[in-house]
Amino acid sequence: MEKEESRKLAAIAVGALEDKLGRDIKVIEIDEISPLADYFVIATGRNVNQTDAMVEATMEAAEKAGFSPDHIEGHKNGNWTLIDFKGVVVHVFDEEARGFYDLDRIWKDGKQIEPDEL
Repeated sequence: MEKEESRKLAAIAVGALEDKLGRDIKVIEIDEISPLADYFVIATGRNVNQTDAMVEATMEAAEKAGFSPDHIEGHKNGNWTLIDFKGVVVHVFDEEARGFYDLDRIWKDGKQIEPDEL
């Protein structure tokens, strides 16, 4: 996926997560420090119903724009779902898992992008 497409997809994901009232949404540009993706989008939901809605909304918005996930991990367990679109990896956590896995700290060397800058 080209970098411009990745940025567009990250913006789509952020919009979908915001629509479902996702909290503490972070975008981390990681392409200069990792071959995994161009961007990580990380968000938190308050409960399993909200995290499921956030995941579904993200996938629907991405697919409507012509993007399909390469794979999804953890869906329906509610505490952490990873949606891998190759250029963008979306992580949807509940509050406890977000703190436990602390991707914000692990990927602190990536460039923090404000969601409204996408």
